[in-house]
Amino acid sequence: MTSVTTPVLRTERLEFLPYRPEHEAAFVALLRDEEVCRWMGQERVPEPQIRELFRAILTDIYPQRRFDVWGLWHEGVYVGHAEVKPTGNVDGHELVTALAPGHWGRGLGGEAVRGLLRHAADDLGLTEAYGMVGADNTASLAMCRRLGFRHVRDVVADDGTVTKLVVVSTGKPGESGKPGEGADTEGAGAVPAVEDPV
Repeated sequence: MTSVTTPVLRTERLEFLPYRPEHEAAFVALLRDEEVCRWMGQERVPEPQIRELFRAILTDIYPQRRFDVWGLWHEGVYVGHAEVKPTGNVDGHELVTALAPGHWGRGLGGEAVRGLLRHAADDLGLTEAYGMVGADNTASLAMCRRLGFRHVRDVVADDGTVTKLVVVSTGKPGESGKPGEGADTEGAGAVPAVEDPV
C-alpha cells in the first residue's frame, strides 16, 4: 500500500492516532459493544479474540506497513476506530469507521470519513474509495449519500443479509466532485464501511 508508516491525521474536531499499547482497553470496549457490532454487521466475539486483534495491529499490521489503522480521539477521549485498507470485494481500497454509541449524532462519523478521504487522496494517491454498509444501517447510508458515495452493488451473505457496496471519488486533483461538502448529523454507528475492522 505505502512505504510510509501510519501518520497522525487531524480534522476540525478529531485526531487520528496510530494505536499504542495503552489504547487496548478502549479498543476492546468499542468492539465488545453490542450496538457497534450490530451496525458493523458482525457478531460479538470473545474479549480474548479482540485483544489478539489489537495486538496484531501493533505487532503485524504496523511493522509490515500493511495498511493504515487509527484510534479516533475527540478532546482527549477515545471515540472510535478508522482504517484505509485494500478491499477484497473489488480492486481498490476501503474506508472503515466505527464510533462508540455515546458519540453518535454529532457529525463525527462524516468528519472521520472526510479525513480518511483526504488522506486517501493526498497521501495514498487514490482517486476513489469504497465502503461496505449494511442495508438496514439507514443512518450511515444517508451519511454516505450526503458525502457523495454512490451505490455499486448489493453483496448478499450466506445468511441472506445484504450489504451495500458504495464508492466515492476522493476529490483528488483531476477528479470530478468534492466529497463531503454537505452537513452531517449521522446517527447509528456512522459506519460508512462496515467490514470487520483489521
